[in-house]
Amino acid sequence: MAQTPTQTPLKPSLLQTLTVLFKWRVVSLLLFGSVAGAFLAAGGFPGWSGLALVFVTGGLAASGAGAWNQIIEADKDRTMRRTAQRPLAVGNPFWRKWLPYLATAMIVVPILAVLPFNRALAVWLAMGAIIYVGIYTLWLKPRSLLNIVIGGAAGSAAVLSGSAAVGNWADAGAVALALLIFLWTPSHFWSLAIRYKDDYQNSDTPMLPARTSPQAAAWWIFLHTAGTVFAAVILSAHASLGVWYFVPVFLAGVWYIWRNIRLIQQPTPHMAFELFKVSNYYLAIVLLLICLVVGLTR
Repeated sequence: MAQTPTQTPLKPSLLQTLTVLFKWRVVSLLLFGSVAGAFLAAGGFPGWSGLALVFVTGGLAASGAGAWNQIIEADKDRTMRRTAQRPLAVGNPFWRKWLPYLATAMIVVPILAVLPFNRALAVWLAMGAIIYVGIYTLWLKPRSLLNIVIGGAAGSAAVLSGSAAVGNWADAGAVALALLIFLWTPSHFWSLAIRYKDDYQNSDTPMLPARTSPQAAAWWIFLHTAGTVFAAVILSAHASLGVWYFVPVFLAGVWYIWRNIRLIQQPTPHMAFELFKVSNYYLAIVLLLICLVVGLTR
């Protein structure tokens, strides 16, 4: 009987490699938050030039920070099933040599480019990179159970870079959205960490779900889920939002909390991954509604 030939893994395309190296899935979410911050700060459509500034500067800086995260964690990535096939983890010589220079330029160049005419934007772009690379990746992630709690501030900086791009970084709505992102991040990430608890244990990374029981982790997640939903509801008081934002966000919040309660009742990897997906949908609903309501009603 003829044997079926062994299939070799397909070599990833250049686009797939770049998507992983620069964490473009994460970057797209950060940019979505930046755009929502720009809409809130502008009290309406922020203009194409404002959006272009958000996408170019924020996209480059966040991509560079994401690349530095992988440069620093390449050795640990090899020990985790979820990350073992990342380009640096498998030892791609081209990217190991050139990525540090490219990633640094992607952070520094947009900051220096906007510094002469928009210092607030330069500050928040720099803060996002410093928090994610320096405070989260280098300092807290290898040492603290609550690493992602502070790491979530990088997402908050992205929102405020969006409001800064349109000249009003301290807008109350943008600040409230930054707080929402800060509270949302642990709920989102710890849900995924329950699913991949063994990976974090194997890599000796003190992620909270890897160092406590699933039940305890589910309760910690609930605290942040509840805080996120509360911040999203409070945001409806912003002058640019209102009932068209409040009603669907309130209903989405009930769904989000219910899924977290289900995780508390059944703290399994499957239920945690379901909550992880719901957290993505929830934030997308909040950000999309902000852009639609502010953009169409103002």
